[in-house]
Amino acid sequence: MTSFEFITWLMEAQGGLFPTGSHEYEVFRFALAQHQDVPKLVPQVDMVDTGSSFAMTYAFCSQFSKGVYAIMGLYDRRTVNMLMSFCGSLHVCFVTPSFPVQTNNQFLLQLRPQLQEPLMALLEHFFWTRFVYMYSSDSGLSVLQRILDTAAERSWQVTSVNLDTLTESAFIKLLSDMDYKKDYQIIIDCELDRLNSILNLIATQRRNLKNYHYILTSLGFMDLNITEFQKLAPNVTGFQLVNWSDPAVQRIHQDWLDFDSKDLKLARRKLRYTGALTYDGVSVMATAFQNLRRQRIDISRRGNAGECLANPPAPWGQGIDIQRALQQVRLEGLTGHVQFDERGHRTNYTLTVMELSHTGPRKIGYWNEKKGYVNTAVYRPILEEFYGLQNRTYIVTTILEAPYMMLKKNHEQFVGNDRYEGYCAELASEIAKHVGFTYRLELVRDGKYGAMNSDTKMWNGMVGELVYGQADVAVAPLTITLVREQVIDFTKPYMSLGISIMIKKPTKSKPGVFSFLDPLAYEIWMCIVFAYIGVSVVLFLVSRFSPYEWQAEDSDDEDETLPFSASRRALPTSSSELIPGYSQVQVTNQNQQKEKETPEHTNDFGIFNSLWFSLGAFMQQGCDISPRSLSGRIVGGVWWFFTLIIISSYTANLAAFLTVERMVSPIESAEDLAKQTEIAYGTLEAGSTKEFFMRSKIAVFEKMWSYMRSADPSVFVKSTTEGVVRVRKSKGKYAYLLESSMNEYIEQRKPCDTMKVGGNLDSKGYGVATPKGSPLRYALDLQRGDCGREVIVGVFFCLCGRLGHSDQLHVTSFVFLIQINTLLSV
Repeated sequence: MTSFEFITWLMEAQGGLFPTGSHEYEVFRFALAQHQDVPKLVPQVDMVDTGSSFAMTYAFCSQFSKGVYAIMGLYDRRTVNMLMSFCGSLHVCFVTPSFPVQTNNQFLLQLRPQLQEPLMALLEHFFWTRFVYMYSSDSGLSVLQRILDTAAERSWQVTSVNLDTLTESAFIKLLSDMDYKKDYQIIIDCELDRLNSILNLIATQRRNLKNYHYILTSLGFMDLNITEFQKLAPNVTGFQLVNWSDPAVQRIHQDWLDFDSKDLKLARRKLRYTGALTYDGVSVMATAFQNLRRQRIDISRRGNAGECLANPPAPWGQGIDIQRALQQVRLEGLTGHVQFDERGHRTNYTLTVMELSHTGPRKIGYWNEKKGYVNTAVYRPILEEFYGLQNRTYIVTTILEAPYMMLKKNHEQFVGNDRYEGYCAELASEIAKHVGFTYRLELVRDGKYGAMNSDTKMWNGMVGELVYGQADVAVAPLTITLVREQVIDFTKPYMSLGISIMIKKPTKSKPGVFSFLDPLAYEIWMCIVFAYIGVSVVLFLVSRFSPYEWQAEDSDDEDETLPFSASRRALPTSSSELIPGYSQVQVTNQNQQKEKETPEHTNDFGIFNSLWFSLGAFMQQGCDISPRSLSGRIVGGVWWFFTLIIISSYTANLAAFLTVERMVSPIESAEDLAKQTEIAYGTLEAGSTKEFFMRSKIAVFEKMWSYMRSADPSVFVKSTTEGVVRVRKSKGKYAYLLESSMNEYIEQRKPCDTMKVGGNLDSKGYGVATPKGSPLRYALDLQRGDCGREVIVGVFFCLCGRLGHSDQLHVTSFVFLIQINTLLSV
């Protein structure tokens, strides 16, 4: 049973309810001394048990009959409803720094701000969806109701624990159960004294610290006694109402420390937030009475003020005026801006969000009604935090994935970190060297990267080991995703990549009869044919019209070369012609003289010779005739230049065609995969690639995810190695979706039977991961950029083109030439 002092101010009478010798009572007396400019304030103290409804009723009615104007003090959950009922019926205002309650009673003015909205904003900022809410029945029921309503809307998993029903041994067992269930996110909602006891108990047990995140709903984060708790470096977040950096607050706090009174029964101690609320409550009441006097409103009560137990109750007539005056007060107090809404709740206030660092509390943001939660944290490492990194050996979780992390061929001869090689192995070594800590590489137990089980909400893989405190750092090809960033911290990416498609390398196509046409496109061949015909026709026409292409035939040469048929026609055909005679000789001489006078002119460039000339020039062989005219030579020169370019290009492409045989790929992009059903495709069973398709809103990727989710047998694989083996054994009927860097690496490794097709489906990066709030995260991020440039990766890629000698040309490469020659010979 708790004893309280019931304080009454005579003349302009106000009542007050405070525990005897409590911190709030001390501040109440101090505040009265600070407001001596308000006359006629004479407090009177009565003792009362606030846990007893009868005692509280008697004390309240006694004070009301003496003519109190308002009451200020603390209430208990067992009597708060009784107090509100009396205040509402009798129109007596009650100003309190106690925990806020949900009520529409306008005569209850609550100095302590409500925490529902700030707490919800903080939960959204930290992406909490599964947590434990520990509360006291006094202050936590209204917050619990809001949390449960939100949890029902957003499918949160919330475990509520009433601290009032737990003994110390039961609470220790609860801590053990939470550790077993991996409940690492906890909200504690209770008053300062009990909160200090809980934190000290957790620190004493030395458990529920590493990887845990606590949110404390007390408004006095800096009032907590967390010296021992701070040494254990847990992740703690809370709220701070009083701004101790404000000069006005510092001045009043110094006056409080210097204040001396013989009535004080406790040693002087630092002003707490509940005391600051009490001080602001006195300021509100003093300001309200000053405003009433200034407005000349008569609120005096003379004689017997009335009976509080009358039936029906007789409310005080001036109670509305005092309530309105109190509600309209606006002032800057120790707890910031003090203002009330029409229901008597604090409004237009600002809360500072704090976290517990290695050196003590520090500000990370603030909350107000207009902006919500605003994160202002700019983390800067403190020297003590860097020194602390050197005092222990960190566990670095990783996964075997070439070329990032691999076992050496002779790894049995080594121990510890020397057994591994690869990019991530050297990256971890360089980071440890720069930061200055020791580490031990450990392979992830389940061989997975990390994904959350949709049913249990538990994480597996490397992410799970970080979340549940089984590892300190993850150095691996771990993709940075939004979902993972909700539970762990990432450094800046050390490698950029994207999702790509791996298929089995298609069978090489065999050359056909007309494969010699492949080095050039069919459109080019058609243009060559038309150019060939066109040039030949132009050359023929030019030769016809040019006089320089015509030449007279030599008769002597013609007689010598006269064909046998022509000679036969010149022989005599009758016996009379065989007789030699003068007349016959004379006729012959006359004919020969006539032919010499009119010689015959010929042109070498007929249509067939023109075609032959163009063909010879195109084949780089030439022919026996050449144009004589200027126009003909211009046409021939242009054609020669054209054939020079074409033949050079054809020769270069033919060389590549003979050495690199073309492969026909059935898939060229994600769209090709989505619109076909013959080739199955899948991803890693637990990884960011599967998560990408699961959350994508792009139509093509949604269609692909719908197929992968319903495929039977399953298209998902447990490891990248299994996916590659499945691609190689599928005979082209399975495509594996994985990160582009691994795809390109595997493509260049023996037996060189896989290939990457199409471009990347997205853009992302690999990062080094740490648990949420780990002081190691910033140190890693600071050094990762330098280490990324200094890491010597080594020759992990072995190009398929360099694995042996160059491929020799086979007879199949020349089969088209053999076939063409055979055909033409026939």
